[in-house]
Amino acid sequence: MKKQQKGFTIIEVVLVLAIAGLIFLMVFIALPALKRGQRDGQRRQDVSRFMSQINSYSTNNRGDVPSADNSRMQIFLRDYMKQQDGEFKDPQTGENYTVAFTGDPTTSKLIYQTGAKCNGEEFTTGAGTRAVAVRIALEGSGTYCQDNQ
Repeated sequence: MKKQQKGFTIIEVVLVLAIAGLIFLMVFIALPALKRGQRDGQRRQDVSRFMSQINSYSTNNRGDVPSADNSRMQIFLRDYMKQQDGEFKDPQTGENYTVAFTGDPTTSKLIYQTGAKCNGEEFTTGAGTRAVAVRIALEGSGTYCQDNQ
């Protein structure tokens, strides 16, 4: 009589390793997309917070909004967004967001326009002097636009 040996066959070991390899591969493929999605979510929240602070600024300044006048925007960023305290930073780079009044948005640059509102991912002008809109590029795709209308 032949005794049966205990243990795994080489085929069983290879099969388990192949399955584990596939699981790791799926995790490593999905992880960057999840992180990118989290950073884009943070950017959307930052734009919403920016618009909320624009409304606060407007309330405290008789309905005026910060304009393209650089000194007024710097005061807004310092006093309302607490940019100097490090509270208004891009989640990917860790650097302060840049606020520009023209050009194309990037993931760390907000495009701010007075007299505008959002039309999907773009600005529409002619919305009145107290209307403002902000756009930012997202890592996933496209841009995110929000206005105070």
